[in-house]
Amino acid sequence: MTCVVSRTGRELQRYNHMGRRQVVGCIPYRYKNGNDGAMCNELEVLVISSQKGQGLMFPKGGWELDESVEEAASRESLEEAGVLGNVECQLGNWSFISKSRGTYYEGYMFPLLVKEQLDLWPEKNVRRRIWMTAAEAREVCQHWWMKEALDILVERLSSPKKQHKEDEVLACALS
Repeated sequence: MTCVVSRTGRELQRYNHMGRRQVVGCIPYRYKNGNDGAMCNELEVLVISSQKGQGLMFPKGGWELDESVEEAASRESLEEAGVLGNVECQLGNWSFISKSRGTYYEGYMFPLLVKEQLDLWPEKNVRRRIWMTAAEAREVCQHWWMKEALDILVERLSSPKKQHKEDEVLACALS
């Protein structure tokens, strides 16, 4: 069953030991199809518009008490971008100050290999979604910490496959 409306409210919101709100996001990605319909190695990432402005970013939102960090990442990608897929090993976590609220947050970012893009999703009427190259996304993304996560993802995906798998297994084991 898919969620038909976005979660609202902060009753179940997680905070770390320093009182910082914990947020989770994903960098939805896929490999572009070539002219012949076959998949090629050109990476594309999905950015979304901010609800309150014209800025672009990756899907992110609050991590709630009744879900794992991976479930929260997947939920945010569905609610804000209308994509489903596989949440992969964490890219990292960052502390940052919200520009609008002036408060500290702790953000976790994950890659999401997109398997399905929905025509209807909870925030369709309040957000635009745009597929673009990683370089284009780095230019337009409004959050420095999301740009750092994108750099880590690009590095991870561009490393040789055998080494990539070994590193991913080790990184996941250490986290």
